[in-house]
Amino acid sequence: MKIPVIKHLTEFAEKNDADFLEETIQVLEDLTELPSLKDEELDVIGELISNLYGALEVQKAMEDGTSKKDALNGFMKRVLGSIDK
Repeated sequence: MKIPVIKHLTEFAEKNDADFLEETIQVLEDLTELPSLKDEELDVIGELISNLYGALEVQKAMEDGTSKKDALNGFMKRVLGSIDK
């Protein structure tokens, strides 16, 4: 996951609608079913999906009243905390 990508996607959702992110996730998840995809291509799609889910979580926190900076920092702390366990 890359915080600059998540931040950019969060800003996109703010300007437009988070539904675009959810629909993009659905398309990418469906694309992973294509048997001819190489492992490297699946890795890239998986990274994109992870960033999109991260942006949705940040967007949700912001809708609940958290500032963008705190929402991004909180999300990354949770991610890093889960990796350390």
